[in-house]
Amino acid sequence: MKALVKLHPEPGLWLQNVPKPEPKPHEVLIKVKLAAICGTDLHIFQWDNWAQENITPPVTVGHEFVGTIVETGSQVTGLTIGTRVVGEGHIVCGTCRNCRAGRNHHCRATQGVGIHRNGGFAEYVAIPAANAYSLPDSISDETAAILDPLGNAVHTALSFGLVGEDVLITGGGPIGQMAAAICRHAGARHIVITDLEDRRLQTAKKMGATRAVNPTKESLTDIMSELNMTEGFDIALEMSGSPAALADLIKHTVHGGKVGLLGIFSQSTLVDLNQVIFKGLTIKGIYGREMFDTWYKAVAMLNSGLDVSPIISHRFPLDNYQQAFTTLESGQASKILLKIG
Repeated sequence: MKALVKLHPEPGLWLQNVPKPEPKPHEVLIKVKLAAICGTDLHIFQWDNWAQENITPPVTVGHEFVGTIVETGSQVTGLTIGTRVVGEGHIVCGTCRNCRAGRNHHCRATQGVGIHRNGGFAEYVAIPAANAYSLPDSISDETAAILDPLGNAVHTALSFGLVGEDVLITGGGPIGQMAAAICRHAGARHIVITDLEDRRLQTAKKMGATRAVNPTKESLTDIMSELNMTEGFDIALEMSGSPAALADLIKHTVHGGKVGLLGIFSQSTLVDLNQVIFKGLTIKGIYGREMFDTWYKAVAMLNSGLDVSPIISHRFPLDNYQQAFTTLESGQASKILLKIG
């Protein structure tokens, strides 16, 4: 079968013919139809410091995908051949304290699909049946292919009560854009999102942001004045991984405000802890999705009118993966889909 593989410890990916996976007794084999490129995949493609520390070639990449079950292991129950599913990309141990307590997203032994084991940029992928999430007919294949990053946005945004609140989102990438849509759908008052790429800001406006701000051109202090905000943002969601954006976020968060941190920082970050202390801020670190409550909430919101389709900007066949990654690197794309099956 065709698969996009991190074959060598150097920049790039390679389209290879590899053996079709054999599902283990507790696994399902999925024929992949569509897959989406994640920022993590770009890190692996570029072979940056994070990738070098976390990836052991060769490995098939990709963890955002939708497909159909074509084979089930001997121990699998509740899922049948022909079921359309997406995959939860975090495989947990099931035996640590957090897993046993139902806090699977805090598992200390988590393995990533497409990172630590072969992933979904391939014609077929095998994952544990427990990680396969069956889909209602109301969810299109294209939307299903981005349920994984949507789940990150849902987990982050719904960590705090949103109704009537003023929300700041730093980082206007796909997850930040979807977080704006979720905040709007859930009843936030003002939603301000910041990014350095004007194209991202335009998409964020389509997704429901009140104001989309390039901080090199406008200040958050001026935006607050424009929106008649006198105290600061009630909720702040950091999705950029930028130390400067984090500092700006803490500065403009109201006393007693809530802060969610999802962005991954590529370097050590200095934070003015005196502001955190004297403002009485609540800060929550967020990783992945709450399995599987986040998936349920994401699908429920999609079925009640949430629309995240504007973030899908490009579509390529798998054979054109090089063009797809080059487009993503250029900053001219939001989410890119790869057509596989």
